[in-house]
Amino acid sequence: MLTREEQETLTRVGPGTPMGELLRRYWHPVAATCELRAGAALPLRLLGEDLALFRTVTGSIGLLDARCPHRGASLAYGMVDDCSLRCPYHGWRFAGSGECIEIPALHASEGLRQRARTRAYHAEELGGLVFAYLGPEPAPLLPRYDLFVWPDVLRDIGRAMVPCNWLQIVENNVDPTHLEWLHGHHLASVRAAKGLSVPSHYPRHQVEIGFEVFRHGIIKRRVLAGGSRDDDDWRIGHPLVFPTMVRIGAQRQHRFQIRVPVDDTHTRIVWYSCYLRDSKSAAPVQAEVPVYDVPFRDARGAFITDFVDGGDIMVCVSQGAIADRTREKLVDTDEGIIVFRRLLLEQIERVRSGHDPLGIIRSAEENHLIELPQEREKYGAGTAFLTESLAMSHVRYSPILRQIREFLGIADEC
Repeated sequence: MLTREEQETLTRVGPGTPMGELLRRYWHPVAATCELRAGAALPLRLLGEDLALFRTVTGSIGLLDARCPHRGASLAYGMVDDCSLRCPYHGWRFAGSGECIEIPALHASEGLRQRARTRAYHAEELGGLVFAYLGPEPAPLLPRYDLFVWPDVLRDIGRAMVPCNWLQIVENNVDPTHLEWLHGHHLASVRAAKGLSVPSHYPRHQVEIGFEVFRHGIIKRRVLAGGSRDDDDWRIGHPLVFPTMVRIGAQRQHRFQIRVPVDDTHTRIVWYSCYLRDSKSAAPVQAEVPVYDVPFRDARGAFITDFVDGGDIMVCVSQGAIADRTREKLVDTDEGIIVFRRLLLEQIERVRSGHDPLGIIRSAEENHLIELPQEREKYGAGTAFLTESLAMSHVRYSPILRQIREFLGIADEC
């Protein structure tokens, strides 16, 4: 159980808050490359700040405070040219550096232009995503984690804006015991009631769990009933990449689940999936990585819980906009949650002391390709797991589902 002060420290993400300062030391995905067209701007919200992301007609990317210094209109709805973003209200023009380079209809505006500079942030593209960095200079390198840079794979990006605090969603990733119940018994009961197939590969009772802090976060390990520490689930495990991402998957399907703190009560979930080719097939050439929205409520507003990710969203949102951890009763199977919270508090103190927190990359040599540990054989060979995974996960909403199925050699709908 947390104190009220610890609760506030761990959940508030706005400027000047302890957690907000920690999270600002990391890069966060804010858009898909395919949706940021040349000559266009997008409104964004990240860590409690409203931003304007834009791509000039020549292809460069800029990220500015959305509020125009003049009258406060949003620059995110402005006009983009070859090198700048122009406010839609009165035409004030801003470069990607934040410099005000033109104030129309105003004579002798040089001094005012210099004072009208707005905040500018770093933005970079990698693997079909646009990432933003809102922290102090010098900015760390955007980490080149394996799935973002692997060649010869098929990719897609799912996303959902979820109305709850970032922490309860990330904590779900260090709570492995929920798999047996939420993604096993509960999912089976929901799908059976609808006359759908039930899960056979996801849940098994876990007889041992373990958590180990490493260079990029926390390695999660477990021994399933009938297994041993020689199995991939324990020997290799899979990582929570600090502070907001987990890497999961098996066989030829791997993904990052990224939880982007939008503000104190909203989180954008990003599912970044890679499908690997086998020895007989080549990955199709993708002109762009597609992005799609994943629904989690039906037309009546009820939670959609007949797929794995919908169940995760339901249990996180139902805790409230910001879960009250002062009332919880943790037990020994909540070890991962305790480890993660302690790590967050430790890294907050590192930032306060002027040091880089866990996982920050500043070496180009280290950043060439960061291979993360991931168990691969836990569901056995063949297409049964892949078939079930596509039917019972967010991937069922992918616009390239048919292409994914063909690529993975899955002929029939589940």
